[in-house]
Amino acid sequence: MSVIVETEGPPRAGRREWAGLAVLALPVLLLALDNSVLFLALPRLGADLAPSATQMLWIIDVYGFLMAGFLVTMGAVGDRVGRRRLLLVGSVAFGGASVLAAYAPSAGALIVARALLGLAAATLLPSTLALVTVLFRDARQRAFAIGVFSACFMGGAALGPVIGGLLLEAFWWGSVFLMAVPVMVLLLVAAPLLLPADGERGNGRIDPVSVVLSLAAVLPLVYGLKEAAAEPGRVTAYAAMAAGLVFGVLFVRRQRAAADPMLDVALFRDRTFSTALGILVVGTIVQSGVYLFVSQYLQLVEGMAPLRAGLWMAPPALALVAGSLATPLVARRVRPGIVVATGLVLTAAGFGAAMWTDSPATMTVAVTVGFLGASPLGVLGMDLVVGSAPRERAGSASAVAEMSGEFGVALGVATLGSLGAAVYRASAPEEGGASLGEAAAARLPAEAMERAREAFMDGLAAVAGVSAALVLVLAVVGAALLRHLRPIGEKRG
Repeated sequence: MSVIVETEGPPRAGRREWAGLAVLALPVLLLALDNSVLFLALPRLGADLAPSATQMLWIIDVYGFLMAGFLVTMGAVGDRVGRRRLLLVGSVAFGGASVLAAYAPSAGALIVARALLGLAAATLLPSTLALVTVLFRDARQRAFAIGVFSACFMGGAALGPVIGGLLLEAFWWGSVFLMAVPVMVLLLVAAPLLLPADGERGNGRIDPVSVVLSLAAVLPLVYGLKEAAAEPGRVTAYAAMAAGLVFGVLFVRRQRAAADPMLDVALFRDRTFSTALGILVVGTIVQSGVYLFVSQYLQLVEGMAPLRAGLWMAPPALALVAGSLATPLVARRVRPGIVVATGLVLTAAGFGAAMWTDSPATMTVAVTVGFLGASPLGVLGMDLVVGSAPRERAGSASAVAEMSGEFGVALGVATLGSLGAAVYRASAPEEGGASLGEAAAARLPAEAMERAREAFMDGLAAVAGVSAALVLVLAVVGAALLRHLRPIGEKRG
């Protein structure tokens, strides 16, 4: 005689799972720190290694190119070989590449090390997010865990300028890379003890043609967006984007025909998955565009040093941390679509207020309000994307969610950056160049410089206004397309 035990839902996480989340927070914090501290180190790095202008661009950009290019591939690899195993391999690679970067004897060697760091980061990001879904099966706990995941990323971004500034006060520029080593060692020790060797894997092999097609799609797109942001009239930028789109179509066609695709494009037929992904992309576009112009405002208009400007930008990042932790708790009682839409209305108010501010304090308050309102779309968007996918596809879904952020940032800088630059050029003095940075470098007379600053503020106002309008539209779309979702964890009657 057999006994059937009925359970009311998936198992709830205990102390070990929450300790595992703390382990997963380590690489997330580190990657966020790594993004922000490099910019503080650039002046000393440049003096030491004397890179050419082209080499300096590659030192900055190659990390993001390689990470974006390999996210989908590494997400699929994790689904097949195990996310914990891939996380450990990535940790060793990231720690080793960090040492190479710290002691790079030349600009070329640093570019190679940064490329290896980007490749290693592509193994870490989807693995960490996918493992969150493995550790937390209960919907409410998973949403809160993803909130912690997001909060760690934003907290790392906020702490980056502070930690980087302290390191650079006491040590040489390579110290900003070496801080990764103890974190990776701790991860290597703790992960086998606290993280599951998840067994829900795909059985197929990685298709090399799909890998090549994904790289041929992503790398030209990201490159083209960055080039268009730097110089909107550059034909090669649009040619690169067009080539990326062509290879993207070929990649999708191959995935549809594959028995075990590297990326299951059927996921995009799920309304919740596609809507959440779209919201993530558009939300990242406006956040990155506004962040770009506000950070430039603090440095170029108010004359702040990078460290001081970073401290002024800490409150918006901390607001995202607070909002990321509070959102899953609110969404247990209120439908996710309403939470996202309400937050976006608050974001529109904050960005709208940024159009009229004329001091660092009021600008920081306005952007802090805007970023606080944006936190629900990041947390719930991420949760809906990874929660809509089967667990054996968690790595691929996580990679797509991370990729949306990469493209959102690139699109935000390219589109809103171009808008602000166009407004600047329309009202700046003739000798003001294409940007306020060029005007400052040209050491214009005081009157011309003041006109250039006013032109920049016109551009910032245009970016903030367009962003406010976009998020209002996004609020309506989100409320409509996500209205079928119940509060997180609520059982259907």
